[in-house]
Amino acid sequence: MNQRLVVIVLFDGVDLLDVTGPPEVFALLKRELGDTADYRVVLAAETDAPVTTFAGVRVLPDTTFDALSGPIDTLIVPGRVEPGPDGRLRAAADPEVVARVKALASRTARIASVCVGAHILADAGLLDGRRATTHWSTAAQLAAEHPAVEVDADPIFIRDGRVWTGAGITACLDLTLALVAEDHGEAAALRVARQLVMYLKRPSGQSQFSVPLEPVSTTRRVEDLRHHIAGHLADPLAIGDLARLAHLSERQLTRVFKAELGRTPAAYVEAARVEAARHRLEGGDDTLDRIATACGFNTVDTLIRAFRRQLGTTPTEYRNRFRTAA
Repeated sequence: MNQRLVVIVLFDGVDLLDVTGPPEVFALLKRELGDTADYRVVLAAETDAPVTTFAGVRVLPDTTFDALSGPIDTLIVPGRVEPGPDGRLRAAADPEVVARVKALASRTARIASVCVGAHILADAGLLDGRRATTHWSTAAQLAAEHPAVEVDADPIFIRDGRVWTGAGITACLDLTLALVAEDHGEAAALRVARQLVMYLKRPSGQSQFSVPLEPVSTTRRVEDLRHHIAGHLADPLAIGDLARLAHLSERQLTRVFKAELGRTPAAYVEAARVEAARHRLEGGDDTLDRIATACGFNTVDTLIRAFRRQLGTTPTEYRNRFRTAA
């Protein structure tokens, strides 16, 4: 039986989970399907010396780049970060690694980056004219350094032709499950997802953002408003009412929200309502009418439109995929 050669690129400073996540998915698939799981995973580096990951864990390559021969089915490119001038972590791409990836890509059927590995693909010219994603924290960097790339920081992974790009950290599992689904079907991917105790298999359009995980505002009045919004989602929450609570004009409130949270008050309220609706869809049997009312959407149509804007899917599809309660 012909095996699909999967090559994972290794280099010093690489994110450990980016390297170990995909092989776990392929290994679990083999446990589920037996020999019909036709992947051969190889870790390749510049030399055969151990590679030290960002976590400090050393990984031993299976082979070197020069020793690789023949066509490659899937090339997986993880990423690396380093402190920038301001002390914040930035995506980094060594020219030697970029050159190796570019050369390997020329004989690869399918290319996938994990997390900030998208920056390596971009440096290699593999994302020019394509839509791509990366970890949300480096999306602005990717867009600024590569204007020919259409950067979308929201989805957990994106496919554009033969090139796949994944978002942050654990999204490597979702991306690899999508590769498995393409090769072996949705049912096989779902069996692996259950073994991983994941929310089954998240669709590519699912957002990597979550309202409660957004940065805490440095402005007390905005934080107070966020708590008020979370506790009163079924109320109208008009911008005029929020402005009065914050003792600001509507214009001032909008400016503060954009500066602190990167979105308008109305956009934040909608995102918070979608977040609440997601939890109800995952863990209960409420009808869409009841969820729409409880979360402040009032009508199912409004709920559906908000889900499409925020998550690129519908409430029904979301429930079918992520439902956790019997």
